[in-house]
Amino acid sequence: MNQADHSVSTMCRVLGVSRSGYYAWRKRLPSVRSIEDERLTQRIEAIHEESRGTYGVPRVHAELIEADERVSRKRIARLMRDCGLRGVCRRKWVTTTVRNAHDRPAPDLVDRDFSAAAPNELWVADITFVPTWEGFLYLAVVLDVFGRRIVGWSMANHLRTALVLNALEMALDQRKPNGVIHHSDQGSQYTSIAFGNRCKKAGVRPSMGTVGDCFDNAMCASFFATLECELIDRVVFRTRQEARLAVFDFIEGFYNPKRRHSSIGYLSPVNFEARWAQTQQSHSGELTSK
Repeated sequence: MNQADHSVSTMCRVLGVSRSGYYAWRKRLPSVRSIEDERLTQRIEAIHEESRGTYGVPRVHAELIEADERVSRKRIARLMRDCGLRGVCRRKWVTTTVRNAHDRPAPDLVDRDFSAAAPNELWVADITFVPTWEGFLYLAVVLDVFGRRIVGWSMANHLRTALVLNALEMALDQRKPNGVIHHSDQGSQYTSIAFGNRCKKAGVRPSMGTVGDCFDNAMCASFFATLECELIDRVVFRTRQEARLAVFDFIEGFYNPKRRHSSIGYLSPVNFEARWAQTQQSHSGELTSK
């Protein structure tokens, strides 16, 4: 690209190479390795774009492995670095819990053991906010611990009990649980009489952690941190309606069906639950045949 300013002879002399070596290099075909790197780079760029620019090396690697591409993480890291691609990083989330001293909290049925052997055994719930030019949009979610799936959510411009009741109703309607534990903090919405009555009627077992302890609801905090770094930090919402549509699309269009989670073998929540269901069906069929 410097031939317009300098002759080939001059550049070869300055760089300490022979003219014959330079012309041989020009005629040399690309190596198998460089051709493969170019092909992999195109795949990586497509995966990164499909992830909305959020995936780093581990999740890109998981996508390639699922597509039967045998490639190391180090090679992916090098190719992503060469083309200027990187994943997004989480930041610490701010808690919004406000406790009502007159309400009686539910017992802690979880004791920081956030594990489940099947869907609809343990749900965790919490509230966060999305900033817009019109003011905050509040988001309440219900997350199934087994597959990290958001099974209920609700958005409003207020923090009244209706916000968390609507999220619970969505979860109940979608999942039809039997005796599920619903774990939350001691926010006034969750300790309210209306919320307690709805749980009792639906056979939901309320559970609440201690006040001011982030580890008692770390799984919801993790989802909110993901929402922040992969959506909220990257977009300025002019209206609450814009934020509503974006959050809906993030949860139902990306997080549940597509986003890979390291804690569940780099599968999406939907795929993780689907594989579990297939395993259960296969096991049931084996027992029936015996």
